Amino acid sequence: MIAACSHSISGRLSRKLAIVTMLMLALLFSGAWLSVKMLMKEKNYEELQFRGNVIAQILALELKNGGEQACLSRVRADAPMRANTRLELWRADGQPFYADPSVGSHAMSEHIRSVDFDIEAPQLAGGLLKARYTVDFSADAKFGRNWMVVFVVITLLAGAMVWAGSRWHVRRALRPLNELAAQTRAISARRLDQRLSLADPAEELLPWVEQFNALMQRLEGAVAQLEGFNADVAHELRTPLAALIGHTEVALSRERPAEALRDTLLSNLEEAQRLAALVNDMLFLSQADRGATARRGPTASLAALAAQVVEFHEALIEEAGLTVRIEGDAQAAVDEPLVKRALANLLGNAIRFAQRGSCVAVCIAPDAAEQVRVEVRNAGEPIAPQHLERLFDRFFRVDAARPDSQSHHGLGLAIVAAIARMHAGRPLAASEGGSTRVGFTLVAH
Repeated sequence: MIAACSHSISGRLSRKLAIVTMLMLALLFSGAWLSVKMLMKEKNYEELQFRGNVIAQILALELKNGGEQACLSRVRADAPMRANTRLELWRADGQPFYADPSVGSHAMSEHIRSVDFDIEAPQLAGGLLKARYTVDFSADAKFGRNWMVVFVVITLLAGAMVWAGSRWHVRRALRPLNELAAQTRAISARRLDQRLSLADPAEELLPWVEQFNALMQRLEGAVAQLEGFNADVAHELRTPLAALIGHTEVALSRERPAEALRDTLLSNLEEAQRLAALVNDMLFLSQADRGATARRGPTASLAALAAQVVEFHEALIEEAGLTVRIEGDAQAAVDEPLVKRALANLLGNAIRFAQRGSCVAVCIAPDAAEQVRVEVRNAGEPIAPQHLERLFDRFFRVDAARPDSQSHHGLGLAIVAAIARMHAGRPLAASEGGSTRVGFTLVAH
């Protein structure tokens, strides 16, 4: 059971995009703000130096032309024009000459910048004035703080806009998923023929749609095969069961001698044995379908195994007027009983359909890397291509009208295919030019 999720793809993507956007803008604006701050510091320092030089020149000129009083008068006259500044002058002996009251004597802000310089004053004792020009750049700092607030607001607004826009866009882009979910809900056991489709599928969704449709195709085929298998099993079981019931009912309908009852029991025994063989074959195929693998023994000669199978079928071969030869050989570590069973099914099938007086060949040869090909070839009527495709299906008979078709329930070649898969191989079938070849491959070890 899938646990309920507390988040959505659109929500997660939109949040991540918004966070990334805000981080990028924060880095960008922080870099810009720090750069502007450094530039403003350099600009303020240069301006402070420039103002100090101008003041030094003006006061030197005033001292030269008008003396000490003219200098003081000029300084006092310019004081109202120097907002957020302070000018201090000392005589050469350290005595105060002038203190500018424009910013007061109280402590100024942390954004104070000062520059010290000397003013040539030959008229005064010591020949110079020492000066300190101080400027409070709090206004510039406030301007920088205001811009920082603007940057923060822009970053938050941009993040909110990206979140809303990306959420809308992602939800719109995920609409095909909702459509696919609705189409999937419409598929049921009675509607396995339904397939997923999109009018304009995205490149990322197309492989999922194709794989799901392929899965549904396989599932539909498996269900159809299972339904057919159930019908075939019912059909195969119905005949012997009907014979058993009929024979038993006839035997019980009136008094019969012991010999007649014995014949009835023998007939029932044959039908029961046929049922047991059918059930055993179905159990074997069921185990193979569940992934059972062959129990490999020591390396053996496949030609020797084929010779044993041919020897066991000598009576049938002579009765059919056939000859059998074994071509080639290969050494392989296989499950000998299973391989002999597969060879027996192939040989029995060839004996049934081979032309009288012809030769049946058991061909053994290497097929590919670490694989061996085992085929039984017989001369006879060719098998139509549409029948070749179903040759290894369960309960399939190429010619169900043959007189002996009821004695063969159609699982022989299906068992051959299962034994091939249990040896990591595959079944093979071909029919052309009056020659039919049926067999399998297996991995040698």
